[in-house]
Amino acid sequence: MSWRSLTNSKTAPIASRPQSSALEAQGRRSRWSATAREGGAVAMATRARPWQLCSAGSAGAVALATSGAASAEGPGRPGQLQDETLGVASVPSQWRGVQGIRGKTVTCLHTLGYPPAQGQGLHVTGVSWNTTGSVVACAYGRLDDGDWSTLRSFVCAWNLDRRSLNPRQPSVVVEVPSAVMSLAFHPTQPSHIAGGLYSGEVLVWDLSRPEDPLLWRTGLTDDTHTDPVYQVVWLPERRHSHRFQVLSVATDGKVLLWQGVGAGQLQLTRGFALVMQQLPRNTKLRKPHRGETEVGATAVAFSSFDPSLFVLGTEGGFPLKCSLAAEEAALTRMPASVPLRAPAQFTFSPHGGPVYSVSCSPFHRNLFLSAGTDGHVHLYSMLQAQPLTSLQLSHKYLFAVRWSPVRPLVFAAASGEGAQRTLKRLRPLLWASYPPLSLPEGDVQLFDLQKSSQKPTVLIKQTQDESPVYCLEFNCQQTQLLAAGDAKGTVKVWQLSTEFTEQGPRETEDLDQLAAEVAI
Repeated sequence: MSWRSLTNSKTAPIASRPQSSALEAQGRRSRWSATAREGGAVAMATRARPWQLCSAGSAGAVALATSGAASAEGPGRPGQLQDETLGVASVPSQWRGVQGIRGKTVTCLHTLGYPPAQGQGLHVTGVSWNTTGSVVACAYGRLDDGDWSTLRSFVCAWNLDRRSLNPRQPSVVVEVPSAVMSLAFHPTQPSHIAGGLYSGEVLVWDLSRPEDPLLWRTGLTDDTHTDPVYQVVWLPERRHSHRFQVLSVATDGKVLLWQGVGAGQLQLTRGFALVMQQLPRNTKLRKPHRGETEVGATAVAFSSFDPSLFVLGTEGGFPLKCSLAAEEAALTRMPASVPLRAPAQFTFSPHGGPVYSVSCSPFHRNLFLSAGTDGHVHLYSMLQAQPLTSLQLSHKYLFAVRWSPVRPLVFAAASGEGAQRTLKRLRPLLWASYPPLSLPEGDVQLFDLQKSSQKPTVLIKQTQDESPVYCLEFNCQQTQLLAAGDAKGTVKVWQLSTEFTEQGPRETEDLDQLAAEVAI
């Protein structure tokens, strides 16, 4: 079976593509000011104020954090629907058990936002679903030019089980003293969430404690990243699978593993460094510029089949296959309290620009997707450098790509503008290497590779003013839900039809055959 034989139709999009004014998602980090270190370093829950329409603060914050809503009987009283993430027993969601809708392909269920963050012009830089599937959280930060290391920003969470859900009033609001660039809920603790900051720090919060949510933080030490943290991931410990560590990646070239210890500290347990001269030379890469040593990491995805195997997206545009079991010492002078290893095992053929997102298939051990500034999604096999196929999604940057958790041949991509400033915040030498794209567009695109290998099955218009979409995540518990965040500070929760949630009779076999062809 060939790749083309998987496509039996080309479905027309159901929504028009918006234009956007997206700016770049990369940036260099500067240290916090003395004020941020001394007075603003501890994240705090926002208290209710007249101008903060979405605040869950003061006594109301406690009620919202423990029950999901204040009931009509009075402020602070527990609502009838409660969520596990916010410290109490979970109840079935209004959508739980529903596998999708028939008829309309995509329906918008919620448009969520936090007015104080939107009033500051903050972008939604990350979204995450908790382990129950009933709470969605978003990170607020900035993805354009500027130094956002001391910018006051927020982490917000909405309990979608609330019968009286207010889309402009999050169930919990956490105030953070630096722009939040990435976010990830704990795999088993529904109230714990990790965030990566523009300042280079990694923090972990407990959303069931709205008055004192901060659990652990890395602090600003020699171990801390010196660039913005563009992704955080929870990983089980090697010897205690029920305990988890936080892995962080940043454009300083370091991949770090953190363990929560006493006194609110995240302690570095293992570390890796990407050094240009240690990259495997199995594919042709551009010649590094003089003085260029570290390889900036922009995204990470772990294999569902091998817990030590992961893929990194890089500023240089080439994905890297890496291993947590690497023993070779990294040839770097970057300071660290633990030995830094060189994790790269294999280099894949590069994109035409930096890679912003990678996603490993949950259905096949050798397949993964990558997306970046060249407007392409590449489908790779772990077994060869060249991509199986490259999907050209017009002239726009792709900020996120994710496989469906239930459909082996379905994935989603988030796109934004190709503006000239988008690459400027990368290292200046990279800016000179990659010409900017020009057509501003932004949307969520759903692909079904059984229907078309080159065109999206559905284009979703996320915003009315054509702002770019920066992040998206499928809900692994309620698989008909997809959350996407954009540059206007909005999170939209989309409900997918059964077309995107029910497997075809030979879908897994088609994927296996496709992967087998790649290895030939």
